[in-house]
Amino acid sequence: MRRPRFGPSDVTKDRMKLAILSCSPRCYSTRRLREAAKQRGHSVRVLNTLKFAIAVEQGAPELFFRSRRLSHYDAVLPRIGASITYFGTAVVRQFEQMDVFCANSSSGISNSRDKLRSLQVLSRHQIGLPQTTFVRDKKDVLPAIERLGGAPVIIKLLEGTQGVGVILADTVKVAEAIIETLQSTRQNVLVQKFVAESRGRDIRAFVVGEQVVAAMRRVAQGQEFRSNVHRGGRTERVELDDNYRQTAVRAAQIMGLRIAGVDMLESHEGPQIMEVNSSPGLQGIETSTQLDVAGAVIDYIAAQVDFPEIDIRQRLTVSRGYGVTEIHIPEGSEYVGKTIDESGLPEQDINVLTLYRGTTVIPNPRLKRTLEPGDRLLCFGKLEAMRALIPEKARRKRHPKVRDLRSSSSIARR
Repeated sequence: MRRPRFGPSDVTKDRMKLAILSCSPRCYSTRRLREAAKQRGHSVRVLNTLKFAIAVEQGAPELFFRSRRLSHYDAVLPRIGASITYFGTAVVRQFEQMDVFCANSSSGISNSRDKLRSLQVLSRHQIGLPQTTFVRDKKDVLPAIERLGGAPVIIKLLEGTQGVGVILADTVKVAEAIIETLQSTRQNVLVQKFVAESRGRDIRAFVVGEQVVAAMRRVAQGQEFRSNVHRGGRTERVELDDNYRQTAVRAAQIMGLRIAGVDMLESHEGPQIMEVNSSPGLQGIETSTQLDVAGAVIDYIAAQVDFPEIDIRQRLTVSRGYGVTEIHIPEGSEYVGKTIDESGLPEQDINVLTLYRGTTVIPNPRLKRTLEPGDRLLCFGKLEAMRALIPEKARRKRHPKVRDLRSSSSIARR
């Protein structure tokens, strides 16, 4: 297999001790990742996620595996199945507390598992999404379908995988009956607008870090509208343009995932994110592209272990009076036309971490960068000073945006 293109500085040659969390050591993806790590001289072990015990003690988080204290690992690659999401993410979270580099974060895995939650997280960013609705009351079903433009619609179980729980309803009556039946069994369902031009086709982009290392188009066979490989879909290698590549990478980063399979529909309006998978399979994409995707994953992890990211939320809890907020620069603001330095923010002990301008993300912007209407500044500093910058009318309409960094700073990892 050929290797995806990486720059010379992207891979470290140091030996790494890697744990792969997987309940299926013989499956293709786990075997390939283990082989790729061994080929590169790393020490690797596949650990059954369900065999861990979590020890929570003051100042000393620990893990036990098969009743023995776990030895130190440099990095962990989670392959958490949907059926064990709660326990699996708890194990990953414990590794995070032990300052072990985790290829995917526990919160990223949790967010991606819930289709509604993942779409909600993505929706506040400028990224293509299929129009979606979620209802519980039977009386809200018809109005919701009408808001989508009527039938046909796609009905999805919130936690379905591999195409299971995805139904195409051709008429409103059929959609009503399906939704009512699923709700009667206490299933939570999403209703999405059917993108007719993408019927039976979608794109899977495999994201590693800030790159799409491989991409394939999946095409359904016969009368089947689901293109999943597990549904018999055919795969073919595809070269993505910059728009599709950037959309896939941004979606993974917004979700807090460093390694992800991003599924996109090819609509007339451009790429639309269908799902972001935290444990993407390797067999289909390596077979169709003939690329060493497993090797790209291992190379990326090896390059990152010496620079683990810090959970800023936990660190901020011990910084009294300091926090993170997002400051908006509206039209007519006194800051428009001024540089960050001239705005006086640094003098008030306010540091601009990231500047958002439309769909452009500018991490650690220079102090000489000029501010424009519509800019959003992700800042760290004294909360009282930052609250004073938000006009009183705006404060009444919305609370000061001291927000969870998982959805804001994750796309600023550059």
